[in-house]
Amino acid sequence: MSEQHGMIEPFEHNQVREGEEGRVISYGTSSYGYDVRCADEFKIFTNINSAVVDPKNFDDNSFVDVKSDVCIIPPNSFALARTVEYLRIPRNVLVVCLGKSTYARCGIIVNVTPLEPEWEGHVTLEFSNTTPLPAKIYANEGIAQLLFFESDEVCSTSYNDRAGKYQGQLGVTLPKS
Repeated sequence: MSEQHGMIEPFEHNQVREGEEGRVISYGTSSYGYDVRCADEFKIFTNINSAVVDPKNFDDNSFVDVKSDVCIIPPNSFALARTVEYLRIPRNVLVVCLGKSTYARCGIIVNVTPLEPEWEGHVTLEFSNTTPLPAKIYANEGIAQLLFFESDEVCSTSYNDRAGKYQGQLGVTLPKS
């Protein structure tokens, strides 16, 4: 289905566990889903400006931009990133994203809202460090698993039909009001 609809680019047919520098957190096709990778662009939450987090009036000065192979998330804080993969969701498919167990077992929670029918773009990922210690995220390695739910019918109104505000996002996208 992915190749037929161009759903995932780049698409990895197998589950990759080894990289140029040895073992990696796996990505690619899994048993019933697809493990996406985290790109090397991060926005790390900081409180240096004492801003209030307001989803209706978000202050992008609340983040520090980092481009790196790793991201260190401060204790009890979070970071945003995006997937390496660009996704195009067919009109009869809903996608749910869950964090990988390797990170969950370290107290790092991956949060992504569902990807609705006909949504497309790079997925913006949120990583919460629930620990009292700094936590490390690895770029270009597996970060979350996408689960695809195909319906027998197409939806009556898709994300694209509603002109969703996050349609076609290309980088790490902050909240829009």
